[in-house]
Amino acid sequence: MFLSRAAERGDAPFLWAKSGGKWHSRSWRQVADEVCLLAQNLRALGLNDGDRVALISENRPEWCIADLAIMAAGLVTVPTYTTNTERDHLHILENSGARAVIVSTPKLAQPLLSAALRAPCAEFVIGIEPLKQMQASTVSFREWSDMTAGDAATARADVEARIAGIGRSDLACIIYTSGTGGAPRGVRQHHGAILCNVEGAAFILSEDFGWEEEIFLSFLPLSHAYEHTGGQFLPIGMGAQIYYAEGLDKLASNIEETRPTFMVVVPRLFEVLRARIIKQVEKQGKLANYLMGRALSIGGRKADGKGRLIDMPMDAVLERILRPKIRARFGGRIKAMVSGGAPLNPEVGVFFDAMGLTMLQGYGQTEAGPVISCNRPAVGLKMDTVGPPLKGVEVKIAPDGEILVRGELVTHGYWQNEPETERAIPRSGPQAGWLHTGDIGHLDAKGRIVITDRKKDMIVNDKGDNVSPQRIEGMLTLQPEIAQAMVSGDKRPYIVGLIVPDPEWALEWARAQGEHFDFRELQDLPAFRNAIRAAVDRVNKDLSVTEKVRQFTFADEAFSIDNEEMTPSLKIRRHKIRERYGARIDALYKA
Repeated sequence: MFLSRAAERGDAPFLWAKSGGKWHSRSWRQVADEVCLLAQNLRALGLNDGDRVALISENRPEWCIADLAIMAAGLVTVPTYTTNTERDHLHILENSGARAVIVSTPKLAQPLLSAALRAPCAEFVIGIEPLKQMQASTVSFREWSDMTAGDAATARADVEARIAGIGRSDLACIIYTSGTGGAPRGVRQHHGAILCNVEGAAFILSEDFGWEEEIFLSFLPLSHAYEHTGGQFLPIGMGAQIYYAEGLDKLASNIEETRPTFMVVVPRLFEVLRARIIKQVEKQGKLANYLMGRALSIGGRKADGKGRLIDMPMDAVLERILRPKIRARFGGRIKAMVSGGAPLNPEVGVFFDAMGLTMLQGYGQTEAGPVISCNRPAVGLKMDTVGPPLKGVEVKIAPDGEILVRGELVTHGYWQNEPETERAIPRSGPQAGWLHTGDIGHLDAKGRIVITDRKKDMIVNDKGDNVSPQRIEGMLTLQPEIAQAMVSGDKRPYIVGLIVPDPEWALEWARAQGEHFDFRELQDLPAFRNAIRAAVDRVNKDLSVTEKVRQFTFADEAFSIDNEEMTPSLKIRRHKIRERYGARIDALYKA
């Protein structure tokens, strides 16, 4: 797909990055040359068909080039988060058996190199930027400039001959996602899964919005399946340009500079932008506030299917006075923003729609390419749904209400994890071959998916990152100070914890400090809280940025079968605990 688009687009700009205060582009032809040369040089290292290559980098043109080159070499990409700890890197390297690693900067190389030296499989480390050379070891270092040198025509011929033998069912990448058991699981994405997603998404964008010279702004991590497909391969399939944002802190200015036509985003960004827009309008006086109020009233009625003819004149006024100013903040030519990775609050969707910005909420998971469905104007935007399934995707509802998915987009399973594969995609029985999403829902009258609950306990934060609560809770309760714990963070910016201190440790602490032992009274003492904080901090050292427990509060008593906060098999009953401590947990986000 990429080489076909590159042949069509030639010297037209493709990948953009900012340096020295200016945006610089690489053409489709330049990128194709670099991809083929890197692919040829990867093979020259002795890497063979199906070998895995890990990729650790922030979003930048080289990420896309490396990913495409790995696949063009007949190898398998293993994207890895830039926030991973040494322990995370070691697990992924050992589990995937990656023989080579491409890393962007010396800073990101630090935890990676420690893991690579311990992993028995890693042989080569390729630095996009120059890395500090280490003394002779089991790992051999290469520089990006050397790995992208050579005769491009010869490299291109080699690549074309090789990819002629690669099919849609062949493995393209292994994307690691957190499992309920703790250690990240490698989702096997084949080429057809990605292509199925690209075709389905491109069909919606072209049918509902027209297909012109499209501009995408990439800022979600490319190691996440959502951005990997939606922010990289979808633009490639559409022959679009990709700009790489400088970071979240400069995103607002990058949007105005690049003027994207489409953006792939997570709900948290919308919540931040909504709050910022409201504050800015509030400062502009009574007229601006009146217009926003009317816009939200009209938008709310439209969302409920209760639009009125009497609103049309005011709607026209808003279209001339208010909405152009809001659109200008997004570059002025945005066609749609696609929200995914985590559930979107319908109120936020209605707000942006009322402001004249089209928002499409999608739904999916890494195991499905990752896009399963997406709202679209042609069917009717309804913010409490995630739209109809994409073209080529089958969805049905199991007897217990679980959403099941089938099609080319579904993974062939987890890497070296047959038990989990069988659980997610049974080979036998009435639902054989259907991906079990773990989400509960139904289809409405127009075939749109409505998600009502989560069958699994996985936390999905407001940025779309998956976090396994059991893993964190297990690590917390290994500390002598902590007997029980429940962590929360679904749709929230960070993880918080509800802690039950260990009673024996608490008794010893009270005696040592000369304090009267009362389980409830101790929790009000700053010194006692600091001691528990120290235990939480010890755990945080071994957790990634998204997993760290930022705040905590105490439970009134131990979770038990008697108070219905534990099952007979001694698993915590999350919904019961949330019923009792919900307000206390929510208050941690206001601290």
